[in-house]
Amino acid sequence: MKKFTLTLIALSVYSYMFAGGILTNSNQSARFLRMLSRDASTAVDAVYYNPAGLMMLDNGFYLSLSNQTIFQTKTIQNDFPFLNEKKYTGDVTVPAFPAFYSVYKMDKLAISFGLSPNAGGGTAKYNRGLPSFETQIAMLPAMITGMGIPTTNYTVDINFDGSSIFWGGQLGASYKFTDNIAAFAGARYIYAVNTYNGHINDIMINPTHPLINPTGGFMSAPAFFTAAGDAAHAAATANKEVDVKQTGTGITPILGVNLNFDKLNIGIKYEFKTKLELENETTTDETGMFPDGAITKTDIPAILSVGVAYSITEDFKASVGIHHYFDKNADWDGREKFIDNNFYELSCGLEYNVSEKVLVSAGYLHTQTGVGQGYQTDMSHSLSSNTVGFGGEFKVSEKLTLNAGMSYGVYVTDDKMIDYSSLGLTSYKETYDKTSTSFAIGIEYKLF
Repeated sequence: MKKFTLTLIALSVYSYMFAGGILTNSNQSARFLRMLSRDASTAVDAVYYNPAGLMMLDNGFYLSLSNQTIFQTKTIQNDFPFLNEKKYTGDVTVPAFPAFYSVYKMDKLAISFGLSPNAGGGTAKYNRGLPSFETQIAMLPAMITGMGIPTTNYTVDINFDGSSIFWGGQLGASYKFTDNIAAFAGARYIYAVNTYNGHINDIMINPTHPLINPTGGFMSAPAFFTAAGDAAHAAATANKEVDVKQTGTGITPILGVNLNFDKLNIGIKYEFKTKLELENETTTDETGMFPDGAITKTDIPAILSVGVAYSITEDFKASVGIHHYFDKNADWDGREKFIDNNFYELSCGLEYNVSEKVLVSAGYLHTQTGVGQGYQTDMSHSLSSNTVGFGGEFKVSEKLTLNAGMSYGVYVTDDKMIDYSSLGLTSYKETYDKTSTSFAIGIEYKLF
């Protein structure tokens, strides 16, 4: 008889990529969502995108607050032949994804602060669980039939919710050395929280056994195995629940340079690797896979970003940018060995002043993942994507500005052959796909 062990899969990296790398969000302002290329920004959102560029602001004290509402659908299809259904859908809903920035700029010096979700920021809900949760359960009918007891079907109640948010609080100073050159030095404090809540309950099977279940109707799997004197399988098919919280903190040093030549502005930023360890706070773990106090290494990779903005005319500006994420140098408890190439993003955007008060913009963002097949799982996978965004800006007054934008992202599907030889079977294809829609609104105010 084959050994049957029912478990949830332990996670090493669980995040929701909106815009950004495998673990990092780059959608950090309403201005970004309406343009998708902000790496040479000289507005208030430069606190995140190009902090040395803050020296291009007029003297004064600035505040910025924006929020995004994000909807993402994650689809996983698995060709394992014994599954009742082959398609699993997870919905990620983020009603509040805020970003707050403040800047005090006076002559050659600017002090800036930012607070936003540097990674994660949502909850993924899989009402039917995931293929990795169900494949062993799906083998029960064939296994029991092989014991000489005809069994044709199963049912199970599987539910999994996973949430992740890494809050980042950034503080730094920008200094203008010459009319053309400014620099920034600062750091971001990361507070990370992941939560996993799930259960596998009420496994039912329909064995036809003259003494235990003569009608061949559905009955509890643990009850069947108990009646059959098989305590090991009775325990393996009993209800399983997980309730785990992971927390950790880290520091990200940040350096930046801004080069300005009249119509041309260049922003360069380097974020050092953030060493991050998440510790389990386990409330319930009936799988034995989330020991209380266990550590998971979840470094945030170093990032190099370069942006170029050019004023084609007084009212028409174009921007391009590139982000390079040094994923291969991060420590993800061994999963980094499945990174073939570092993740990168390419962006371009256009802005046009329709009038003194109204500006419209649009942009495009391409992300290219570099993960190998060994990295991809139904719980944590990375896909390349193509995103378009558009929106506008309205100057209510000299002090007050409103921004609004929308983006839509389509991901490139990826396939992986899953090896089921441990179950006495061959390999079957699993397919990953996503779509993402985001809306944003922001307000900026100059106090003096």
